[in-house]
Amino acid sequence: MITIPIDRSKGAEYIYHQIYQRIKEEIFSRNLLPGKKLPSKRELAETLNVSINSVNAAYQQLLAEGYLYSRERKGFFVEQIETFHASRHPGPLQLEKELVEEPESKDGWISFSHMSVDTAHFPFKTWLRCEQKAVSSHVDELGEMTHPQGVYEVRQTIARFIALTRGVKCLPEQIVISAGTQSLIHTLQDLLPASAVYAMEEPGYSRIYRLLKNEGKEVATIQLDHKGMRISEIHRLNPDVLFVTPSHQFPTGIIMPVSRRIQLLNWVSDGANRYIVEDDYDSEFKYGSDTIPALQSLDRSEKVIYIGTFSKSLLPGLRISYMVLPQKLLKRYRKRHHFSIQSSSVLTQLALQELIESGEYQKHIKKMNQIYEKKRTRLIGSLVKHFNGRVKIKGESAGLHFVADFETDRSEEEVLLRAKERRVEVYGMSRFTLKKEQTKHEGTVSLVLGFAKIAADQIDEGTAKLYEAVCGDEKL
Repeated sequence: MITIPIDRSKGAEYIYHQIYQRIKEEIFSRNLLPGKKLPSKRELAETLNVSINSVNAAYQQLLAEGYLYSRERKGFFVEQIETFHASRHPGPLQLEKELVEEPESKDGWISFSHMSVDTAHFPFKTWLRCEQKAVSSHVDELGEMTHPQGVYEVRQTIARFIALTRGVKCLPEQIVISAGTQSLIHTLQDLLPASAVYAMEEPGYSRIYRLLKNEGKEVATIQLDHKGMRISEIHRLNPDVLFVTPSHQFPTGIIMPVSRRIQLLNWVSDGANRYIVEDDYDSEFKYGSDTIPALQSLDRSEKVIYIGTFSKSLLPGLRISYMVLPQKLLKRYRKRHHFSIQSSSVLTQLALQELIESGEYQKHIKKMNQIYEKKRTRLIGSLVKHFNGRVKIKGESAGLHFVADFETDRSEEEVLLRAKERRVEVYGMSRFTLKKEQTKHEGTVSLVLGFAKIAADQIDEGTAKLYEAVCGDEKL
């Protein structure tokens, strides 16, 4: 007879689960051997003073999981189950020390993060209306698996929009939507020759660099001059694929002039298997002049792979990025990834389409450009005032960040530590240095200062704390 103590106190587990759990333990401990017949449901219910339904639910769960088998009109029996090789019971789950995460709250911090956007001015009500309209108008699409490249109508909207705003020449069929730039690059490297040699800007986007290195790719780095990636180094290293951020070099902020763009396009057109990947990550925001058309708009040989994102213009959490594939690579994509599952939310794609088609997206960008320009101007003014000639600003005419070179005897590590002590979020240039053996400039620390997340009324306080971190208490 099975003895099962039933806990009937408030908050105890359901009775059927207590029965299920105890029988399972008895099977594992070999107190109930394979082939052993269990009491009938009625018999066990009377023994335990519980309902037959509770016993039946426990038996059915054990049957479904394979602990029991049944014979018609004969009852339930213990199944033949292997014993675990490991002798020790795992006990409570514990992570090794280096795997434990400590949630870090940023409440009360002042943020100069280059990765964040201003959520205070995001049109959440408008976005929710777009989602509601998407739900009411696209019920069938939401209930089905969409195309691997994304919803076709959404790709149509994106194609029209980037043609108008960035001069990008493409058809909807060439666009691949994904939940982030990294996943697009992961897909892209599968379309290129396995032996392809990649080259990236130095300093540059370290996440992509690490992704390619982890994939076993050969990745060269090319230093910058005042026009961007040095063309002489490109010819010397002769890579197959270039990663560039011509509209606002990440992180230095250099805007590549048309002379250098034409040089890059001439270089790529001269090689049969060469490509340029253009990461146009924050081109929506330009100050003092109109936006500059994308490098892809000048491409005459279908060798530029254009990558865009809505992370900076909307919210990073929405997870919508896209790339425009030349037709040669699109054919490879269709052969190799026709089975892929679209990673970006269909509802989010359809809401984005509604936002763009209604004109609300363009209104939002215009509004945010004005807000960001005011923040940028105020931050630069505050830096000049607090640092009194000991700061040089670079790359400030576009995007949501710029670089500030500070005169100081402190190391970058010390500056960042002191900033953290003052609850200031900021990142140094070493974060974006791809090959760490580069020499450091003594007497100068370069910080990448984002101005999207910081509130306008926090700028002076944040700059004052930054001064304390960089050169406070120094003897002038």
